[in-house]
Amino acid sequence: MKKYIALVLAAVLVLGIFTGCGNKGNKETESQTDEKVTESVNSAENNTEDSTQNSTENQNVADTEQLTTENGQESSVLACPSVNGKLHVEGSKLVDQNNNEVQLRGVSTHGLAWYPQYVTNDCFATLKSFGANVVRLAMYTYESGGYCTDGDRQQLETLVQNGVQYALNNDMYVIIDWHVLNEGNPNRYSDVAKTFFAKMAQQYASYNNVIYEICNEPCKGATWGDVKFYASEVIPSIRSYDKDAVILIGTPNWSQDVDEAVKDPVTGYDNIMYTLHFYAATHKEDLQNKLKSAADAGLPIFVSEFGICSADGNGQVDIDSANSWISLLDSYGISYVCWNLSNKDEKSALLTPACDKTSGFIYEDLSDEGKWLYGVLTSHVTQETSGT
Repeated sequence: MKKYIALVLAAVLVLGIFTGCGNKGNKETESQTDEKVTESVNSAENNTEDSTQNSTENQNVADTEQLTTENGQESSVLACPSVNGKLHVEGSKLVDQNNNEVQLRGVSTHGLAWYPQYVTNDCFATLKSFGANVVRLAMYTYESGGYCTDGDRQQLETLVQNGVQYALNNDMYVIIDWHVLNEGNPNRYSDVAKTFFAKMAQQYASYNNVIYEICNEPCKGATWGDVKFYASEVIPSIRSYDKDAVILIGTPNWSQDVDEAVKDPVTGYDNIMYTLHFYAATHKEDLQNKLKSAADAGLPIFVSEFGICSADGNGQVDIDSANSWISLLDSYGISYVCWNLSNKDEKSALLTPACDKTSGFIYEDLSDEGKWLYGVLTSHVTQETSGT
């Protein structure tokens, strides 16, 4: 506890020190041929050291004392929920079991087939110590290693199952993400999606920390009508077992056209939210205005993916735009998840390519985006702890 208090005080003193971090965008040009990491999925599956969780978390807090923060903007102070009760949607807001508004803030994995080594209890404990309260498990469906193409479905399901448990161990929410991208239209594999989500919902209906994201980024001409039809096929597979979990629905144009959902929302189901994705160096005032209009119209929005560089995952980071986005999301109490937890050689990765650790990250391990995100997460924890 003393180390945690020291971390909080240090974060207050050094807020705003770092500069030169920045932007990322949508993954319109995400490669279909990312190399799979050489570490096996089995090594990730075997990291279930629940008995050493407390000592691991203490070490992670000690490690983070070496980090500093750089984001000095004011943030909203909403409930930081535990997983003692399921979240639900009231109007446009995400709320806890006591109807208090909550804001989830956290990290998305990269493709589970390519970077399975980060799905461990220790890694999630490190993210928790940084201030994250949600982890998104990005399971690609179409690309090399995809669930619907040549991926090992059993291994991918095991990674998802382990990820759900590790999140629960660390009192975090978890998003099971059906990562539609290069196939464009989610209906291409809707039958497989229905089977997958029915299986997940049957297993996790009694869990309080699970959120389902049924299609990451509809694109390549997929219309809102296509997405609505897909949702009408897949949502019943979840609701057959899990009657009230929050479900996230992607919007067309790489999850940017939330205005389409405003005009014609999905009906017949509760606890539905719609995703908007942005990359701060590419997406600026126009997309921010689209989010504002949709939120003002009462649409429940969840930013299930964003970055602070260009939309292709590279380019230069844009700190000013990133801070503007976070201020906007905080002002509406909208939850957000940053892409991506990996050491891939690109601007959107949270770790440097030289970092081969999978937990206990220190300052030198973090990329420019990683340093910026650490500042954002710890600044929120500081404010929540102080009650300001």
